[in-house]
Amino acid sequence: MIKHDIVIIGGGPAGLAAAISAFDNGVKDVVIIERETRAGGILKQCIHNGFGLSRFKESLTGPEYANRFICEAEKRKIKIYTDTTVISLTKDKIITAINSENGIFEIKANAVILAMGCRERSRGALNIAGTRPAGIFSAGCAQKLVNIKGLLPGKKVVILGSGDIGLIMARRLTLEGAEVLAVCEIMPYSSGLKRNILQCLDDYKIPLYLNHTITRIDGTERVTGVEISRVDENKKPIKGTEMYFDCDTVLFSVGLIPENELSKEAGIGLSPKTRGAIVSQNRETCIDGVFACGNVLHVHDLVDFVSEESEIAGFYAANYVLYGAKEKRLIEVVPGKGISYVLPQKIDKNLSGNVKLYFRVNNSYRECVLKIMVDGETVLSRKKKVMLPGEMETLILSEQLISDTDGAVKIEIENDSGVIK
Repeated sequence: MIKHDIVIIGGGPAGLAAAISAFDNGVKDVVIIERETRAGGILKQCIHNGFGLSRFKESLTGPEYANRFICEAEKRKIKIYTDTTVISLTKDKIITAINSENGIFEIKANAVILAMGCRERSRGALNIAGTRPAGIFSAGCAQKLVNIKGLLPGKKVVILGSGDIGLIMARRLTLEGAEVLAVCEIMPYSSGLKRNILQCLDDYKIPLYLNHTITRIDGTERVTGVEISRVDENKKPIKGTEMYFDCDTVLFSVGLIPENELSKEAGIGLSPKTRGAIVSQNRETCIDGVFACGNVLHVHDLVDFVSEESEIAGFYAANYVLYGAKEKRLIEVVPGKGISYVLPQKIDKNLSGNVKLYFRVNNSYRECVLKIMVDGETVLSRKKKVMLPGEMETLILSEQLISDTDGAVKIEIENDSGVIK
């Protein structure tokens, strides 16, 4: 059995940032396990710019952003097992992996950082009526075909879902000569960034149909058309509102699911809201010495936030290896009215420093008040002009506020009358 101080599962932006942080904080025996041929994760196929605006104060493409972290990892001689798949993780931090060079092998880690990222939700999860012809892709698959393989998936396209990858692919396909007929979204708001709606749809006059979904896909050998319908408040199609589009391609951009099969196998508690691990502010799970970061923990909209969060996980994983487990005093952090989820879900009062909360709202709000409450009393409030579900929000709790608190911390929105219709 191979032994390492810190093993990171996943070599995307989260895994790379966590490895560099752990190394810089005193643990030199750090390895990354990556199932693809090269590190970098999803960024390798994201050739559009807009990455690094917060972190580097410049607009980088996905490969450029990833390359900066790959180069930093190489400078530190951090070992990356590429073309290697992890097939199991135990609560004792024993990792079983497989590759063509070593076959099946085991690694005993003193600490593990989970950074496996997400997978896309598929058509099968949506129960859309119709045949199963060629021409149906997830947005990420289409992105890889266009940007990596140099293949155009189709000429006349309808996109279901307004996630960021779907919005970006609407622009990308248009630039490559395809015609994007419509982007339809079942919710009354887009799940993508506002800037992507403006730059990818509005600039190219691509229509966005909110409160609409695909109700039928036609075609035998290849997609020939789709029917979309308006939905009511219960997300049920309304008869008489059908529209038909002749097309040869359908893309699905209907959400991301954190890859937590290994987490479940190890017995790590998962949140039903984020579908990721339940963690405290050091990103440690319910198993001592197992940390989680990046999109496997919760879905981020900006990679800058992924890097920031992963450095926290790397720092505390290094502390765990160097100084061992410490006693915990945990308090709950719960989402209240208007909040979809908040992370971390727990705060350890024995850890020093301020705590940065990441959260998303469950609707589009204007002129609202964000409140932090303890035992029913408001201890902190902030006025917000606009809050959108597609954009992650942050709030910092001071160390003093945490030390004065013994009850659960609740975050909620006060003014529901500010909902944007």
